Formats: sequence, structure tokens, C-alpha cells
Amino acid sequence: MHRGEETKPAWKTTELAVYLLSVIGVLIASNAVGDGAGNNGGDYFAADKAWWYITLLTIGYLVSRGLAKAGSRTRDDDPRVNN
Repeated sequence: MHRGEETKPAWKTTELAVYLLSVIGVLIASNAVGDGAGNNGGDYFAADKAWWYITLLTIGYLVSRGLAKAGSRTRDDDPRVNN
């Protein structure tokens, strides 16, 4: 009987794609919002706030991968594992 690896490799998951698109979206939004100089305001979406959201996204991604590896098995053949 062939036992599969615990989970798919990270690059084969939709979580990775969603994570990367979310990070890119946060960076674009932070850059596009502007500094609010014309409205006597400050930077509404400063870099420190953008990196805070990226940190939260990273923690969420790591937790989701940890939960995925918590006991599920895949029947996917990974050429790096099967010789």
C-alpha cells in the first residue's frame, strides 16, 4: 500500500496564490491611496500600516498551512518524493 505525503507541496495550493495576491493588493493599495496632502491630512495608508497587514496575512497563511498539515493526507503523486 502506497502512503502519500501529508499535504500537497505549498506551491500547489490555492492558499499560496491567495496569499501572494493579497500581499500584492495591500502593497498596491498602500501606494495608490496617496498621502492626503491636498486635504490637510496625513498618509492614510502608510507603509507601516501596509506591512502590519502583510504580517497578519503571513500569520494567517502559516496557520492555514499548519492546519492543513495537521493530519490530512494527499493522494497526489509528487515527483520529488516518488523515486
